[in-house]
Amino acid sequence: MTTLADLAQEHVTDLAMEPYWWRSLPQETEGPEQIPEKTDVAIVGSGFTGLSAALTLAREGRSVTVLEAGRLGLGASTRNGGQVGSGNQKFRVATLIEMMGVQKAEAMLREGVAMLDHIGALVHELKIECFFARCGRFRGAVRPSHYEAMARDMEDLRRHAQVESFMVPRSEQHREIDTDYFFGGSVLPQDASLHPGLYHAGLSDAAAKAGAQLIGKTPVRAVQPEAEGFSVHTDRGTLWARDVIIATNGYRQNFNKFCHKRIVPVTSSLIATAPMNRERLNALFPSGRVYGNSARVFSYFRKAPDESRIIWGGRVGRNAGEMDPRSYAHLASDMLKVFPQIADVGVTHAWSGRIGYTFDEFPHLGRTPDGIHYAMGYCGTGVSRSTWFGRKIALQLLGKYEGFSEFTGLRFPSHPFQTFAPMAVPLFEQWYRAKDALEK
Repeated sequence: MTTLADLAQEHVTDLAMEPYWWRSLPQETEGPEQIPEKTDVAIVGSGFTGLSAALTLAREGRSVTVLEAGRLGLGASTRNGGQVGSGNQKFRVATLIEMMGVQKAEAMLREGVAMLDHIGALVHELKIECFFARCGRFRGAVRPSHYEAMARDMEDLRRHAQVESFMVPRSEQHREIDTDYFFGGSVLPQDASLHPGLYHAGLSDAAAKAGAQLIGKTPVRAVQPEAEGFSVHTDRGTLWARDVIIATNGYRQNFNKFCHKRIVPVTSSLIATAPMNRERLNALFPSGRVYGNSARVFSYFRKAPDESRIIWGGRVGRNAGEMDPRSYAHLASDMLKVFPQIADVGVTHAWSGRIGYTFDEFPHLGRTPDGIHYAMGYCGTGVSRSTWFGRKIALQLLGKYEGFSEFTGLRFPSHPFQTFAPMAVPLFEQWYRAKDALEK
């Protein structure tokens, strides 16, 4: 078996190049031979956004057809680390206030808390068995100055959004994590975790039971406005829809220029270790939280919820291809910097997923100039954001006041060099990694 030490040196013999979470997905089934001729709402994308929107619309009596290019849930919704936060981690509170003003910033922060609460309530309501837990999040400071900045930000978060947190100095961090790598860290005790594969399966089942039709292996090639609706052209025929929602996030929006020009796909990569002795694993993570760090090229990690493994994620490594095990060597190296005592532990799975990044680092929902609804741009905090925005965009489509979001109506910037942005992402990642190393 390939060990962490082997992978770090790119000596790889046997890795499953697919998400660990897929082991728990229902067996893939063939969809209908033909797609329907018409529907009230066509939703492009079967991730958390699309399923949340479909569930909301079907419960309101709309006919809903969800179209997915590959298998249902092929994208980031079944490829992420299963960490669930408030959706406001991209900016420090002080920075958000500088950008938006106090009133708007506080409203955004409160909506972020509502996102987190909503996903917990939905899991409870639908009785989804996905290991959802309010375990809390520890974020380790990779430099002493980062610890001080965290402390100020946590105080601002408490003052402006009433979010509780506490700081853990380096002298006490072993009660949170068995490493000397960090210089202390912060804890958000209400952040959560879940099994993304099982959560997706539960949402799929709920949407289907509500009446939504979920169709995989049906790529959408074009969406054209028509009188009182849209024609949705797929590889399996054309569907007429009164309304269309784009819910693809970091995956293809080529059929819609407006969204395509505003989203940059960024690859996030993960590995899963082999099962470990449970006592040894618990000693590494005594508080049982989800974890991250303060580096520019950050890592995020946790215990697997269903087996005694570690799930470790970070940005893309060398540009050898998502199916090349050598592309994941940097994750093993990063893990061994934090936990050098587990070099002998095996690695079984490696996979990647695409995050939808925006040029302003805010998520966006609204309508394109030709009337297509969209919700996307979660910038790496997609589990809670996507579930929330899927419901919100569905309610907006229905014309309901409850569909209001503080993120509705934000200017959605494009960039003249967007076409080249995906190619530049790996270069920026390497530059940020170099800066992280130089500052230590």
